[in-house]
Amino acid sequence: MTATRASKTSWKQRLSHELAAYGLNVLYLFILFGLFTWYRRLLLAEYEISYLHYGISLIKALVLAKVIMIGDILGLGRRLEDKPLIYPTLYKTAVFGLWVAVFSVFEHMADGWLRGQGPTAGLDELLREGKYKLLAHGLIIFFAFLPFFAARELDRRLGKGRMIELFFRRAS
Repeated sequence: MTATRASKTSWKQRLSHELAAYGLNVLYLFILFGLFTWYRRLLLAEYEISYLHYGISLIKALVLAKVIMIGDILGLGRRLEDKPLIYPTLYKTAVFGLWVAVFSVFEHMADGWLRGQGPTAGLDELLREGKYKLLAHGLIIFFAFLPFFAARELDRRLGKGRMIELFFRRAS
C-alpha cells in the first residue's frame, strides 16, 4: 500500500471516528435535554399551560456536542489523566462545565449583536434570567457531564472502543 493510500485510509478512519463520537455525544445530550423538556411540559400541563419546544433539545444537543468536541481539540481537561478515575472525571466535568458557561456568554453576546442591539444587550438578557435559573442550569450541566465524562474516562482507560465492546458484544 502506498503512503498516499495509507494517509487517505487514516483520514477516513479519523473522520468516521469523529462522526461516531459526535453522534454519541449528541444522542446522550439529546436524551438528557429531551427529558428536561418533557419534565417542563408535564409540570406546565398541571397548570394547563402548553409547552411544545421539543426541537430546542435537539438544537442544544447538536451545539453542545460540538462545543465539547472543540474543547477536546483544544486539549481542555487533559490534566490528571494518570490519577485514579475520579480525579480526571471531576476535573473534566468542572473544566468543560466552565467551557460551556464561557460559550454561553459568547453565544448571548453574538445573539445581541445579530439582533442589532450589540453584545452588551445579549449579556443583559443572560443576566436577566436570574441567578437561580443560571445556577440551576449550571447544576444540570455539571451533573449531566459527570456520568458523561466518567464513561469517557473509563473508555480511555480500558482502551478506545473497549467499553462499547463490553456493553454491546457477546462475551466469548
